[in-house]
Amino acid sequence: MAFDAGMLSCTLSEISKTALGARIEKVYQPERDEIILQMRSFEGGKRLLINAGSNNPRIGFSEIPKENPQNPPMFCMLLRKYLQGAKLIEIEQADFDRVAFLCFETRDEMGFECRRYLIAELMGKYSNLIFADGDKKIITALRTADFSFDSVRQLIPGMVYELPAAQDKINPRYVTREEFSRFFENAPRERACDKLIVSTFCGIAPVVAREIVFGATGHTDTPVGYCFEDDLWREFSKVQTAINEKEFSPCLILNGDESVEYSFIPLYQYGSYEKRDFESAGALLDTYFESRDNKQRVHQRASDILRLLTNAETRIRKKLELQRAELLECAEGDRYRKFGDMITANLYRLPQKASFIEVDDYEEMDEEGNCPTLRIELDKRMSVSANAQRFYKKYAKSKTAKVELAKQIEIGEGELEYVYTVFEALTKAESPADLAEIRDELYRSGYASKMKNYSAHKQKAPVVMQFETPDGMTVLCGKNNIQNEYITHRLAEKHDYWFHARKTPGSHVLLVTEGREPTDLDFTTAAEIAAFYSKAEGDNVGVDYLLAKHVKKPAGSKPGFVIYHTNWTAYVTPNADKIASLRKK
Repeated sequence: MAFDAGMLSCTLSEISKTALGARIEKVYQPERDEIILQMRSFEGGKRLLINAGSNNPRIGFSEIPKENPQNPPMFCMLLRKYLQGAKLIEIEQADFDRVAFLCFETRDEMGFECRRYLIAELMGKYSNLIFADGDKKIITALRTADFSFDSVRQLIPGMVYELPAAQDKINPRYVTREEFSRFFENAPRERACDKLIVSTFCGIAPVVAREIVFGATGHTDTPVGYCFEDDLWREFSKVQTAINEKEFSPCLILNGDESVEYSFIPLYQYGSYEKRDFESAGALLDTYFESRDNKQRVHQRASDILRLLTNAETRIRKKLELQRAELLECAEGDRYRKFGDMITANLYRLPQKASFIEVDDYEEMDEEGNCPTLRIELDKRMSVSANAQRFYKKYAKSKTAKVELAKQIEIGEGELEYVYTVFEALTKAESPADLAEIRDELYRSGYASKMKNYSAHKQKAPVVMQFETPDGMTVLCGKNNIQNEYITHRLAEKHDYWFHARKTPGSHVLLVTEGREPTDLDFTTAAEIAAFYSKAEGDNVGVDYLLAKHVKKPAGSKPGFVIYHTNWTAYVTPNADKIASLRKK
């Protein structure tokens, strides 16, 4: 779903109602292309997020906590210099385009009142954030563009800001019934109606165009020739009215726990999918983008870890395949012993040198005393007795190899299981600190030679996830093996209960009792958290739990690896919304 002009109009309407007259208290830049303005309005504190990235550009209020870099980027420092203490006095959308103007009233270096503009261009890969003075002369931009980048429009400090070149499309806000009729009559009959709407009217995303056609015909891909003009105009005018009258109905489509689509109007085209309505556009965008932004950040910041783990997994798998194939060959050891025994038993009547011999296989004698003939291939360069000794050596070697290969395969399978736990930890990483802990863990586990420019350093105490059960007990949950060890071996008291998803990689979860007796609901909640933060999927996930004092770490084992023998097992079905509502940290 693209953040289209209709959705921008919806979010700007919400910002205007809530934040006009608000003052900027702080400015943050948690990501390279993302700005957060901490504002104080009559309704309390608000956090306005502006994302000018190529993947998820948007603007709106956000409640998602973000970790800020220790050293703010220059763009952030400049905004702090000019905007801290400034008052938001005007919000405007450029015609019906994906460009927003935020006008602030502040004071210049001499103390005189002046205006500053923050201009957000939310156009996919062309997104940008420009800071300009009261005459819209550019002070700086997130991404500058000179003549070598764009021969038509330059974004250079000192130049007056110009809007992006307008598309050759019609503004849907002002289309009359007569104009719509002319457009409909001249349209090719065989063309898909939703694609025609997108290509003709500016600012309308494909999902909105499909919803218009679905409301008119009951299908999303109806050709123009099968549409009735009156029905199409009725649905089109509903969208037009919603935009002009600012009567927005933010809507999110869900497929299970996965967000599928969103819009500023209700969406009915998805049939059996769950439709969730929101009173706030900011809450809708938080719900839709939270998991997507997290995955994107992890992918960007953890590319070196992912590459290291992927290579390690490939290497271990290949090594295990070779070892298992060699172990199968060791099964031939009994045949080598048999060959040696047969040669030794018949040595008195065999030629000294031969390329093969045929002897009676007395080990396969039937009930009547008949023995099948056994053909044994020999090395004719050696004597028959030397060949017997060669077979005995192969037999002895295969016995030793069986034992050693079994040990090596067990070690390899353990290392592969550990790699999978780190993969799982990456899916839970929420901040640069989490990734730093994973890098430190890999360093301690012997992967330092494969990590460029990494050196050991003293880590702070890990910050683990914290939940509160409905009955008021605290539940701690680790996001990686460093945090898992910290919870299990540093924070756990002897009366606390420890949880882990059964026979699958997952987080260590601790139910902190503080000397009290947990209720059934406390146990169930902790088990659901352990099931949710694991690789297990589906319903009735098995979760092992026991007193934390019975969980042991074998000497020399990898971080996060533990053993236990006496436990109970609960079967639960975790719910993402319920667990999110219980999280405190």
